[in-house]
Amino acid sequence: MKEKMMLCSDLDGTLLTDDKEISEKNIDAINRMLSEGHYFVISTGRPVASGREIVKQLGLTKPGCYMIAFNGAVIYDCAADRILSKRSLPIEHVQELFESAKKKNLYVQTYTSTDVVTYRHTKELDFYLKNSSIKNYKLSSKIYDVLEEEPQKVLLIDLEHEERLKEFQKEKSDWERGKCNSFFSCKEYLEYCPLGVSKGYGVEYLTQLLNLSIDQIVAVGDERNDIPMIQTAKIGIAMANAVDEVKAAADCVTKNDNNHDAIAEIIDTYILK
Repeated sequence: MKEKMMLCSDLDGTLLTDDKEISEKNIDAINRMLSEGHYFVISTGRPVASGREIVKQLGLTKPGCYMIAFNGAVIYDCAADRILSKRSLPIEHVQELFESAKKKNLYVQTYTSTDVVTYRHTKELDFYLKNSSIKNYKLSSKIYDVLEEEPQKVLLIDLEHEERLKEFQKEKSDWERGKCNSFFSCKEYLEYCPLGVSKGYGVEYLTQLLNLSIDQIVAVGDERNDIPMIQTAKIGIAMANAVDEVKAAADCVTKNDNNHDAIAEIIDTYILK
């Protein structure tokens, strides 16, 4: 019997085209691998609510489909529509990040189970909502009155000056140690997640859950938050459209980009070969 494989794919810039769509060729390849008993995992920084909508639209609610959301803070079984694991940021860390961002005049947001939560409506919020296909948000000067539980991450956004985010991360590096995990998911997004959480953590969790070995894992992505996942997998792949840091961390690079069926290329080469 052929060994089962697990393909972990980033969503934006990898599985999805620049127009936030997925090609028929990619969907067909995913369905072929699922029909042979392999596992397909969407791995995203998006919230569960946003990822769940994508999963439903793509028909990825079959057995063998899973999702790593919030960069690994949530592990979700797409077929059972059930959260398997959830890690959170302590509320005092959320408060510190919000207050520090406000002092630097940087946009900052967090999440409830259904909404983006931030201080006020800005161009950064509009940018995020559009690119994440999220509609629901709440505005409040007292963020912690809106949160019904500790959230999965905090996100800072600067659309024009990446250096301001880098400076913020550097200034908070001593505070961050032992409290949480920060990284860039693109040049506009600085993310703070629970300590030890990353897409690589999500891959390790599912590997143990499904009784697989790392030798059975293939992972692909295009941005810096994909690097832990790519380095965890036996075969770590960078998209042709990936940033240089991801290409340097990967074992190989796809011939095609996210607009030209790269996922089908990977499935036919490494999963169904």
